[in-house]
Amino acid sequence: MTTDVVIKHRPSFSTLEVELSPGQSIVAESDAMASMSSNVDIATRFNGGFFTALMRKVFGGESLFINEFKIDGTDNGSLVLTQPTPGDIEMVELHNTALYLQPGAFVACDPTVDLSLGWAGLASFVGGEGLFRLRVSGQGRVWIGGYGGIEQVDVKDEYIVDSSHMLAYEPTVRLGVGLAGGIFSSFFGGEGLVTRLRGRGRVYIQSRSMSGLTSWVNQHLH
Repeated sequence: MTTDVVIKHRPSFSTLEVELSPGQSIVAESDAMASMSSNVDIATRFNGGFFTALMRKVFGGESLFINEFKIDGTDNGSLVLTQPTPGDIEMVELHNTALYLQPGAFVACDPTVDLSLGWAGLASFVGGEGLFRLRVSGQGRVWIGGYGGIEQVDVKDEYIVDSSHMLAYEPTVRLGVGLAGGIFSSFFGGEGLVTRLRGRGRVYIQSRSMSGLTSWVNQHLH
């Protein structure tokens, strides 16, 4: 029996409204719970096992723990899950497939989804996004959150994305790093290094970036 999950308040301030029956559960990021009924129980565990969680914390800057919410008793219950930044939430359904998530993209998933650690590569590290990625795989639904709107792009050969706008990608897509254009235009035009996606697969991109926001705020503080 599938847990009833509805995305509300799209696209700027999306939340997940979850209705749980006895025997159902949902897994979420450790700080995702906004509210819940009193009969919902929280079970906390390491995010993908101790080693995976530690590596994600050290090299990816993510939480060590995840929470599983389930009903304590015989009555139905509900909870609301959210993300720390304003923006949209997208549901991706896995059918014995996998998806790599950028730091901060994971909001929640069905308990049937496997969470593990994936090597992101040096291109990701150079782009400031860390050496490792959360890998979600198996069967079930995954909810990812972005800062701003979320756009789905089907990469067929090569596609260029600013690293801070990357949200998630399928394993068939390879990441490389390079200049946005020529040396002069790349650095003096403000684009610098970008992520070059190659292969065939689906990519999810967020319309805003935290690094862009940080840069804008810093300019106005001086």
